[in-house]
Amino acid sequence: MKTVGITWWLALAVLPASGFDLAKERPRIQGEGITEASGLAVSPRDGRFLWIIDDSGAKPEIHLIQTDGTNRGAIRLKDVKNKDWEDLDSFTLDGKSYLLVADTGDNDYKRESVTLWILREPDLPKTGANLDGSVIPRSKIQFRFEDGPRDCESVAVDEKSGKIILISKRTKPPQVYELPLALNNKRGTLVARKIGNTQVKCPVASLIPFRNQPTGLDISVDGSMAAAITYYGVFLFSRKPAESWADAFSRQPTVLAAHHLPQAESVAISKDGRSIFAVSEGKNSAIVRYQDATSAPPP
Repeated sequence: MKTVGITWWLALAVLPASGFDLAKERPRIQGEGITEASGLAVSPRDGRFLWIIDDSGAKPEIHLIQTDGTNRGAIRLKDVKNKDWEDLDSFTLDGKSYLLVADTGDNDYKRESVTLWILREPDLPKTGANLDGSVIPRSKIQFRFEDGPRDCESVAVDEKSGKIILISKRTKPPQVYELPLALNNKRGTLVARKIGNTQVKCPVASLIPFRNQPTGLDISVDGSMAAAITYYGVFLFSRKPAESWADAFSRQPTVLAAHHLPQAESVAISKDGRSIFAVSEGKNSAIVRYQDATSAPPP
């Protein structure tokens, strides 16, 4: 036990400064509808709202919560099945806000192709009302990985470049792929091209299983930062102007303070880049928030 403690202290001593502080408040998601959160996204319209999805086998619904955990209803995707929804992202294109649902889970490496569903962000409910109803997705992006099936739980949109970035979960090391953000795809099944590798290794001695596997991803609006989450913590990859994501992900990331969530699979960056949210699978998960150390605390 002493050896583990010393190793933990030494590892923490060499971690790079993150610039993000872990908020003390950990509000919990209210209600019973969200049990296996696998994707999280901040609303482009209002940073007080978070969109969230459940894992495989759940209803094809996108839930809406507030950052204080208040449940604000859900919207169903018409004629869509939740085969293995594993990530969720929000982005803005031509002044319109969208949500992207990544049906990309493949634990057994049996899916020759997987799917991204894109829909216009539903109108946020007014005070005292909850979201309800259904929506038809705007676009369906069917694709395959160029080197065979991959289990992928980390998908994010880079608005600036018009690219979708994906990171494989179970490969060693995790592999980074790229797709075009093709809302009007008419070319059939697209191919996700490998652009490099990355590392999200747990920086301390730990017994957390699968601790080096990425389970969620988000990219800041300005494309200067990516946040990947594992069962241990959140890893930040900074990106210089005009730098490729391949180069950005090849560098050692900055590691934030451990989130202490039981099974974290969802991460989201606020649209101003000053907050990073994380949640876990399981009922009534805590909402972990990392706050930019240079900015004022959230209201």
